[in-house]
Amino acid sequence: MLRRLLLLVAAVVLLAGCGTSPLPDDFPADPDGTLDRIRADGVVRAGASPRPGWVEVGDGDPTGREPRLVEGFAADLDAEVEWTVAGEEELVRLLEDGEIDLAVGGFTEANAWVSEVGLTRPYAGTHVMMVPMGENALQSRLERWLDESGGGQ
Repeated sequence: MLRRLLLLVAAVVLLAGCGTSPLPDDFPADPDGTLDRIRADGVVRAGASPRPGWVEVGDGDPTGREPRLVEGFAADLDAEVEWTVAGEEELVRLLEDGEIDLAVGGFTEANAWVSEVGLTRPYAGTHVMMVPMGENALQSRLERWLDESGGGQ
């Protein structure tokens, strides 16, 4: 009986806290502060790997479906995009080293790099963007933007 009473009291305390204290603005957190840096500097450092139908490269900035999404996300953060064009392996290294903030290239959720980088929830079927591992505020904000903007359509 005492055990049930203690469990009931614990549940009431936990539920009461949920209703009165909203999550702080910095939740979830980015250990390396990527989203805060983007907001402060006004620059999204994006990587692009060529993939027909998703990312086209040539003279100038990358074009195509995913670069348009990155540009839209940056605009939502009042930021510009600085592009780096490279192969997948190089983009993963740049993400790991904190030199870029996200990468696109027609990547799918069956991505070979899943243990080295963070992947957004799938959009447009099975496609994902890569972000630095553990930068949860950036990833969460990007996923919310993709959902709200219809990026997955």
